[in-house]
Amino acid sequence: MAGSVNKVILIGNLGRDPEVRRFANGGQVVSFSLATTDSWKDKNTGERKEKTEWHSIQIFDEQLGKVAEQYLKKGAKVYIQGALQTREFTDKDNNQRKVTEVVLQRFNSELVLLDGRREGAGAGEDRGSWSQGSGDSFGRASPMERRPAAAGASRSAEIINDDIPF
Repeated sequence: MAGSVNKVILIGNLGRDPEVRRFANGGQVVSFSLATTDSWKDKNTGERKEKTEWHSIQIFDEQLGKVAEQYLKKGAKVYIQGALQTREFTDKDNNQRKVTEVVLQRFNSELVLLDGRREGAGAGEDRGSWSQGSGDSFGRASPMERRPAAAGASRSAEIINDDIPF
């Protein structure tokens, strides 16, 4: 198989408000933590159990960063799509450290607000989606929402579904 894929998709809740750091060159990074929780019923005890994983999210794309800064708050539910990156650094005690983060950059990154109505949103704008790369356009509809079909397309879909014997 030629090539490789580095793609992370997470749905979770923000653990803290996004933090914006600006660079001397005019760029910025928006950082926050995202919690994903698995729950299951223990087979032995019948007790409900949960496990929460914390993910460090870094947004380097300017447009996605603006959206995160403006609309995201602690506790907000979001869908994100990015890539894993591991970086090394020296901490304040001069120890070498490694951290793995989910990074949203200019291409192939997506941020979808999954909570209810945003402050100031008009009717029908309960959710917002912002993405970069691969032909997606800033401000397109959420991937969780169905796009309205063309008038003729819906009728042809009905005909096809009627012919399926199961």
